[in-house]
Amino acid sequence: MTALSPDFDQQYFRSALGRFATGVTIVTTETSDGRPWGLTVSSFNAVSLEPPMVLWSLAQRASALPHFLAAQRYVIHVLSASQLHLAKRFAKGPQEERFDGLSIKRSESGVPMLADADTAAWFECYNHAQHPAGDHTIFVGQVERCGRRYGQPLVYHAGDFDLTPSIEPISGH
Repeated sequence: MTALSPDFDQQYFRSALGRFATGVTIVTTETSDGRPWGLTVSSFNAVSLEPPMVLWSLAQRASALPHFLAAQRYVIHVLSASQLHLAKRFAKGPQEERFDGLSIKRSESGVPMLADADTAAWFECYNHAQHPAGDHTIFVGQVERCGRRYGQPLVYHAGDFDLTPSIEPISGH
């Protein structure tokens, strides 16, 4: 048995996916020549508690893909509501400017991390597996270390960053 062809266009599918609110992360690693590399990612999810594993995905066309495929480790930073500026900064613009003026520290394994104390959580991961799937690659990270703090998360919903999603009225009641 095979999958049926979709009965919708790509824009409709994208809009339907946008109805699912997600958290916002920045994933960082280091290139083979030692430069910090990072990008904003909203495709993050838990996989397993034992062993501790998470996943995220990256478009096949992304310039960052070769760096993350080659990386032994990366750090996933879950952003708080106060870090909208970082989400936007790491989503667009030249890679060389994304870390300019930011406080960066190194994880125990030497991976560049955001030193921003407002980060809601972080996960240092061993690059356990990569799975090409459609126009993306799914990365499965085995979590070696993590940290957390309390606070309101940054949310991505309906194609934009959204801290207070509007509630559509229910008609007919």
